[in-house]
Amino acid sequence: MDLSICIVTLNAKRVIENCLNSISNAVGNLSYEIIIVDNHSQDSTVALINDHYLNTTLIQNTANFGYTKPMNQALRLAKGNWVLQLNPDIVLSENSLLGLMAYAINHPKLGLCEPKILHENGDFQKSTRRGLARPQAVLSYFLGLSALFPKDKRFTGYQLNHLDENEIQIVKGISGTCMLARKAVFDDIGYLDETFFAYQEDSDFCIRAEKAGWEIHYNPHFTATHFTGQGGSKSVAYLANFEWHRSYYLYYKKHFSSDYSFLFNGFYYSLMIFKCIFATVKIAITH
Repeated sequence: MDLSICIVTLNAKRVIENCLNSISNAVGNLSYEIIIVDNHSQDSTVALINDHYLNTTLIQNTANFGYTKPMNQALRLAKGNWVLQLNPDIVLSENSLLGLMAYAINHPKLGLCEPKILHENGDFQKSTRRGLARPQAVLSYFLGLSALFPKDKRFTGYQLNHLDENEIQIVKGISGTCMLARKAVFDDIGYLDETFFAYQEDSDFCIRAEKAGWEIHYNPHFTATHFTGQGGSKSVAYLANFEWHRSYYLYYKKHFSSDYSFLFNGFYYSLMIFKCIFATVKIAITH
């Protein structure tokens, strides 16, 4: 089999239908399977899949296990030579997977690849391709310096704003939103790190893949549209906020903390806590 498409759902009825309907036009003549793991959705996501998408493999969890563990459930079942991690709020463009696969196959060192991800309004989703999320890059992003100085490499290390969004690039990281991976990468480095409940598992996986000698490519010749904020995280806003910050702490501690002093790490962890509290208050006000 050419391709296994793995999707994790949580209260995704509003978006999953458009996602699944876009797949057949995106794969062309590729042989493929679709594996969906549902995190105990409370809407009619499961009923929709069971009634209208009988050719999918559906696993129903008894609770919300986050993203990483359910995605690993799907990845372990995958039979394809290539595996696509796909968000349920993504709509793939015509022949996008066919073209991306052809490109990837022609680059033997390529382990991970992602198309250009667009917002609903057609704008480029900058989190598609990434550098390493070291403190300077992250602080420049959250302080707005990367937006003020989009061509200055000193401030654009997180989302690589200085690079042309319309050119193919080898990067340090890509988003798990629509991540195509060679099955051999999982055989080489293992699956996603389940220490991460959700978020940053993609960044962690990219670092591990690159350390093992695999290249990570961003290819804007093929596109997908991300209907951001309409997936499962919106239905559990407080949990999603907490897990985003916890996951970044785990990611930083695992990959970068040893490069900095005890004092700096304490200061940086304090900033993470403050940002988490600030985001929680913002959610309380806006919801």
